[in-house]
Amino acid sequence: MAGACGGHARQWRDGEDADETIRADVDAYHLCDIATFTKPLDVVLMLFKAYDARWAAELIKPHLAKDGLLIGVQNGMTAETIADVVGPERTLPCVIELAGELEGPGVVIRRSPHDQGSWFALGSVDTATNGREEDIAELLRHVGEVEIVDDILSAKWMKLVMNSMTLATAALLGSGLNESYEIPGMRDLMLKAGAEALTAGAERGHKPVPIVGLRQSEIKNANNLLELLVEKLESFTLPGTPTTILQDHRKGRMSETDGINGLVAETLISSGHTAPASQAIAEVTRRIHAGEIKPDSSNMELVRKLVAI
Repeated sequence: MAGACGGHARQWRDGEDADETIRADVDAYHLCDIATFTKPLDVVLMLFKAYDARWAAELIKPHLAKDGLLIGVQNGMTAETIADVVGPERTLPCVIELAGELEGPGVVIRRSPHDQGSWFALGSVDTATNGREEDIAELLRHVGEVEIVDDILSAKWMKLVMNSMTLATAALLGSGLNESYEIPGMRDLMLKAGAEALTAGAERGHKPVPIVGLRQSEIKNANNLLELLVEKLESFTLPGTPTTILQDHRKGRMSETDGINGLVAETLISSGHTAPASQAIAEVTRRIHAGEIKPDSSNMELVRKLVAI
């Protein structure tokens, strides 16, 4: 139902009480209300799950201005899907790194402050959008740091590399990200998954590029790259922070794992490689979603049966 809706966000620091509470009135609309819109949309920030990108883009397409932009503020490789629906000239890919939880309707817990761990990258995949990145960056800077990059698809894959190591792995244990590092075998599993993701990225033509505030000089040593990504994420993740996939498990909904670890496995297997870590992570995650098992540290034993760690 359309109308004004009150909401508030809490920002957390150091895992203790909320440091700040922000309350705001917003014009909130039900998804179906888009059929009542009469004015074209100039900019749409799409925060749907990656697996919903195609139908959501189709929903938005009739309402997007001819020179409007649809920005997929999402994990995963959704840029090609969005461009296929609305055209590359109306697509601006985005990389997001931000920790938060939807506690309930209109209530958000933000676990990464504006100046630490809240980061976006924007870039064009079509010459028609060259120079328009700054307009969107201006909007996103209200939330965190924004970089405009030349190779946005490689940047999105690098975020997928980071996600392949951390999101589903911590979630299958039922723990926060930082806490998962202490489980025996977890660090090795993360690094194996990351190595597979890097190889898959190379198969797809993506290059290692700096993300989340890192610089090119810091990622030159490929032997240290995966550790560097994990340590960078660890440096700004507050204790007890659940990954987005653990939140999915807790809410009984499908996660994006098949579009992250599953995509890595699919890419490698189709090119003649193996992907034991990615396959194991995706398989255990599917079993959790199916209700066969629950997120628990004992799931590491299931993974060990499939991966040598």
